[in-house]
Amino acid sequence: MFYYLSLLRYEFFPLNIFKYITFRAGMAAVTTFLICIIVGPWFIRKLREWGMGEKPVLGAGRGQVLGEELKSKHGTPTMGGILIIGSILVSVFLWADLQNPFVLLTMLTAVWLAVLGFFDDYLKLSGRCKNGLRARTKMMWQVLLAALVGFFMYTQLHVATTLDVPFFKNIVIDLGAFYTLFVMVIVVGTSNAVNLTDGLDGLAIGATLMVAITLGILCYISGNINFSQYLFIPYLPGTGELMVFCSAIVGASLGFLWFNAHPADIFMGDVGALSLGGTLGIIAVFIKKELLLGIVGGVFVWEALSVILQVASYKFTGKRIFLCSPYHHHLQKLNWKESKIVIRFWIVGIILALLTLTTLKIR
Repeated sequence: MFYYLSLLRYEFFPLNIFKYITFRAGMAAVTTFLICIIVGPWFIRKLREWGMGEKPVLGAGRGQVLGEELKSKHGTPTMGGILIIGSILVSVFLWADLQNPFVLLTMLTAVWLAVLGFFDDYLKLSGRCKNGLRARTKMMWQVLLAALVGFFMYTQLHVATTLDVPFFKNIVIDLGAFYTLFVMVIVVGTSNAVNLTDGLDGLAIGATLMVAITLGILCYISGNINFSQYLFIPYLPGTGELMVFCSAIVGASLGFLWFNAHPADIFMGDVGALSLGGTLGIIAVFIKKELLLGIVGGVFVWEALSVILQVASYKFTGKRIFLCSPYHHHLQKLNWKESKIVIRFWIVGIILALLTLTTLKIR
């Protein structure tokens, strides 16, 4: 909304500041942070009053965690993703160019997956279904969203169907008609990977913060013709506006982490994890950094891979590779303290973010 004030800059020059992406991105981050900090205590209190407390179940998607760690989380308000996604949408509405198709599709992705996660959380918390939505049902709605966005990109936005390979400026992979299928894999994969990572206080939101910062920088570079040409990466007009969206995620992540740090006062739940994961995935697709997402989101990739390996190993050999999956629960079984696991995962996330940015020059 404030972006359109820049159209009046010829009548009042100071309004020109609203034209700049960097200014609006910074304000978007501040806005989401303040919304979370101000609304957070009231929202947590309301969730407690409504009985929306965590009810960990043995065998649930976050892993089989036993003992005092599990008991300590019982009753902690969840569905905090409503606060995260809500603050992001308000901030994007205020600071982004709402005529930008990339922004609109990213908002669609965030809302769609948040609604899906809400129903999943609600079924579990209300006691109607202790495991929430069936995995097949969630997958169906995720695939449908990804297919719609991928088809629109291919037919209306005419986004290139090529993949930019990290470290190599002259290697390009053209997926052609299979590009929409690839988009589906990215969106569904990242959405579920973040959901699997959301098992310890501050773990998923901290890793999301680092990925969002990195993607925000990549969005700005990809949408700037001078920077993109200098770094030999594809120039993608309009994608720079996604920096505002990424900054909104950064601010919301910091604001939510204020309450989600150990010991957590609130959990994001599926409504936040599914939405944040899918949103990061679709942003990476828009700026043609799909393969780089595997590096910067390495924490999420490993968490998801640990579950896949565990399930495959048990199915085909009858043996488990890890004591428990996802991997952070394996470390808990080894008697690692929760705060130690989270901080070390954050450190890995920071290193991966730096490595991702170096790939821009190493080509």
